[in-house]
Amino acid sequence: MAIVVKDLVKTYRLGRVEIHALRGLTLTVEDGEMVSLIGPSGSGKTTLLNVIGGLDRASSGSVTVFGKEVTALDPSELVEFRRQTVGHIFQTLNLIPTLTAAENVELPMVSLGIPKAKRWWRVEELIDAVGLRERMGHKPGELSGGEQQRVAIAAALANDPPLILADEPTGELDTFNAGIIVKYLPMVNREMGKTVIMVTHDPSAARVADRILRIQDGDLKTDVEPIGAGVTGLATYADMLRGRLSEIDAQLAGLEEGFRQGEMTGDEYVERQTTLRRTRSILLDELHRLGVVH
Repeated sequence: MAIVVKDLVKTYRLGRVEIHALRGLTLTVEDGEMVSLIGPSGSGKTTLLNVIGGLDRASSGSVTVFGKEVTALDPSELVEFRRQTVGHIFQTLNLIPTLTAAENVELPMVSLGIPKAKRWWRVEELIDAVGLRERMGHKPGELSGGEQQRVAIAAALANDPPLILADEPTGELDTFNAGIIVKYLPMVNREMGKTVIMVTHDPSAARVADRILRIQDGDLKTDVEPIGAGVTGLATYADMLRGRLSEIDAQLAGLEEGFRQGEMTGDEYVERQTTLRRTRSILLDELHRLGVVH
């Protein structure tokens, strides 16, 4: 296995409030596999990606990446892990605005002390791979959103890491450019042999992966393979959301009946109802994000 996540817990404190982002999550990813992570906002997807990539510390549990236990690394070891093992692709791109596309791709190699001649050969190879040979001298502000994201993909590949982590890589793009990025990531996976984990809200993007993992309430709820074009093992992401909304509506109705029957106190009723209504609101927001009216 390329990645083994076991009993992973991550909690945050915001003042007096403790937030449980991950609740004992366990999963595995094979070497050379491409996996999509889907789920409502706040479900723990990005937190999971950040812990796997060494950008965040787990509260408990373990993450092992290519035989190295990331959760046991000290700060200096984490720096080397991020430089050599992981390529990050963020929704916000993280390109340096004063550098050209080529210089942004070159920058990760500078930190490893790779000689200039070898760096430039690698830059040209990667810029060609993402189809931007004619744009390599342009700065990010002179590139379209889709072109910037392709530069970000090339930069993530600069040090030839075996693992690519992509957090909403199509989130800021229009449909046309999102489609281009969705084509490049499977190429990175299959032609370059990279293990890829991608967080996405886009059902079309999710379907290009070998598996689709649904994260909800900080834990893994569903692990399926896509089934043909236009359909996933969850039917569609929107259908999954609708199904969860129906479950919550039924729970709310049952909760009210239980209160009437004296099965719980008023405080218990209010607490449970508040939690369910908050989750319901998040799911509705997800549907609206997809342009779906419930």
